[in-house]
Amino acid sequence: MAKEVVEQEKKSNTGKLIAVVLLIATGFFIAWKTGVVSKLQDVEAMQAFLKSFGIWGYLVFIFVFIVACVFMLPGSMLTIVGGIAFGPIIGGVVSLIGATFGATAAFLVAKYVARGMIEDKIGQNQMFKKIDDGVEKNGTSFLILTRLVPVFPFSFQNYAYGLTKIDLSTYFIVSLLCMTPGAFIYAYMAGEIVTNGFSAGLLVKFAIAGIILFLISLIPKYIAKKKGIDMNDLK
Repeated sequence: MAKEVVEQEKKSNTGKLIAVVLLIATGFFIAWKTGVVSKLQDVEAMQAFLKSFGIWGYLVFIFVFIVACVFMLPGSMLTIVGGIAFGPIIGGVVSLIGATFGATAAFLVAKYVARGMIEDKIGQNQMFKKIDDGVEKNGTSFLILTRLVPVFPFSFQNYAYGLTKIDLSTYFIVSLLCMTPGAFIYAYMAGEIVTNGFSAGLLVKFAIAGIILFLISLIPKYIAKKKGIDMNDLK
């Protein structure tokens, strides 16, 4: 009986995996046919491309961000593109939405869709063991710490946390809050440079951004000290 249950579970997981692969493959095919893939390599072309969609450009950008996260592609450049294409404020908003939903999509794939495959892939990885052990000992505090300090690659974290006991709502909220400062600062600075160019005012804004990032960097240090976490052990 137990064997039959295991077999059914395997078939169910396989079916889910195939469905996700087909969905992602379809998305990539559409992205390729519409020119999104080639446009990602050219910031100016990407800006013009997104603006050509009008209001739908926001959804296209968010979709591209989600795909980038699922396929573990660098997302920081997209945040800059968002700031350039949509302006400092709106660019920050859509970048944050894209990054949060992209991180959550990867988390869900690891937690529910392709858990066995991902466990086989990263289960013995030292970075994953540090994350799993950190969550086991410190719970949400460890998630906050690693979201604010890039000790581990962003894309790797998304999948790794899907294998831990962190629940979906906690992961989504913490990721959203912790990624907000970076998303807005990168997008805002990129948008400002394109809109107003370099100026004394921009230097002041850079200084303010630096102070904000410095103050934010004190949060993980406080968490590490309170929880007795040695940051050097995570490197």
